[in-house]
Amino acid sequence: MERVCFLLKVKKDRIKQYEERHRSVWPEMLEALRQTGWHNYSLFLQADGLLVGYVETESFTDAIGKMREYAVNSRWQREMADFFEGSGEGRADERMTPLKEVFHLD
Repeated sequence: MERVCFLLKVKKDRIKQYEERHRSVWPEMLEALRQTGWHNYSLFLQADGLLVGYVETESFTDAIGKMREYAVNSRWQREMADFFEGSGEGRADERMTPLKEVFHLD
């Protein structure tokens, strides 16, 4: 199982709306994440907009690829695109670059 951590940046003026969106993630989006192997998926947000994501999955590359097959993911990504700095660089799910793990207690 891979443990993956990634960073994105939420626009400071969109933080409250971003938090609100994640209080009510569409049920079909949650189901798609589960079906494509996303486990213990968490997002953490700093006051300046720094977003830290964490997920455990068999293969992060495969999990991202499988999500692309779901129409709900395309709709979600389209609606969420404007929340992120650097939105012109592609969808957020395409910019989730894993950080290098340098320590794990277990």
